[in-house]
Amino acid sequence: MTSENPVERTEGDPPEELDVPEAEPAPLLTLRDGLPPVIDTPPALAEFCERLAAGTGPVAIDAERASGYRYSNRAYLVQLRREGAGTALVDPIGFESLAPLQEVLEGTEWILHAATQDLPCLAEIGLHPTALFDTELAGRLLGHPRVGLATLVETVLGFRMKKEHSAVDWSTRPLPAPWLEYAALDVEVLVELREALGRELDEAGKAEWARQEFEFLRHFEPTPRVEAWRRTSGMHRVRGRRGLAAVRALWETRDQLAEQRDVTPGRLIPDAAIVAAAQALPTDRAALLATKGFHGRGAERYASKWVAALRTAAELDESELPARSPRGDGPPLPRAWAEKDPVAARRLVLARAAMTELAEQHHLPVENLLTPDFLRRTLWSPPRTRDPEVLADEVAAALAALGARPWQVELTAPVVTEAVLRADVEPVEVPPEELEAAAADLPED
Repeated sequence: MTSENPVERTEGDPPEELDVPEAEPAPLLTLRDGLPPVIDTPPALAEFCERLAAGTGPVAIDAERASGYRYSNRAYLVQLRREGAGTALVDPIGFESLAPLQEVLEGTEWILHAATQDLPCLAEIGLHPTALFDTELAGRLLGHPRVGLATLVETVLGFRMKKEHSAVDWSTRPLPAPWLEYAALDVEVLVELREALGRELDEAGKAEWARQEFEFLRHFEPTPRVEAWRRTSGMHRVRGRRGLAAVRALWETRDQLAEQRDVTPGRLIPDAAIVAAAQALPTDRAALLATKGFHGRGAERYASKWVAALRTAAELDESELPARSPRGDGPPLPRAWAEKDPVAARRLVLARAAMTELAEQHHLPVENLLTPDFLRRTLWSPPRTRDPEVLADEVAAALAALGARPWQVELTAPVVTEAVLRADVEPVEVPPEELEAAAADLPED
């Protein structure tokens, strides 16, 4: 804004803060066709399936779960949109089968955002893609710094999205109209976003990379969690194997109760309460409820069950106590490599630097260049041969066998091969902080 009586500035005066007008916010995304009614009867579903079959092009799909409220990962609402068919909000809870919808979707390309979050709950209700396009993964491959749906819609398409209902309880019935509008907006411009990102992939020469990634995603299934109780937040404060047994017993008891009641486990007692009880190891109800930090909605209600779990842990034989570290078929954590196998540690440091450089060259996150676990496994137990050509072939085969896609193998096998060869002959220093950084860069999952 300009003053009516501007003050003259002379040379040497400190620069004054300029009144720079704020950029106009992007226009708010709205529903082009208004809010559709919820489809919760077979006749309404049949009518939409007819419209969907008459539509053209790919189908935008999203699902809403009640994460943070329910134990299950089920879909409580499915949103779909297709050119010529409009948007539909399907309530899957009241249907015995969504086979008519799957039949119409057969052979179409699905557009999802963060497909790994929605594919399991969609499969649970009988919906399986024959082809898909993941806008979040496309954004990662293209090097977009932020790949949330609202951010991509704003940066790529120029529309601002409301996100105030992202953490609501979607198991609520009836669903409030503002929530339904929020859900419908999630698929409103997915088709347009897919078209724009598809063009970017073509221009960047990454369309084939994306095709391979999307085909791999089509068969995605969540990895079964082994010893999931070890993910209890704050468990590092628990000392001794007896304390770990208490964490395990309390966690498993809580998980069983949560499954029975279909509530998220943390709504019974939080992880902090489990840790507090495992540290104090109380032996009766009064002592448990007097334990500082032991709280939660189910603390008193299920006190007898928590005490029983603690007693079970206290009575275990030494041979039945859990190991201090998780058992696994993979290599140890990177921070332990220098002690267990110094040459493997050198491989990791060399490969980490080269992979980071390669990812920067191709403008994508290093974890999308190659799954971190694949890299760790190959570097910890590489092929025995040191003939460069044979080693390159065997490294490529090892990566492919683990699940690396062809484009990933083509880019990363030479990097891994060179790291293996150099680590055997070069005295590469392995500072502890490098392995700590590698542990952060290459997470367990």
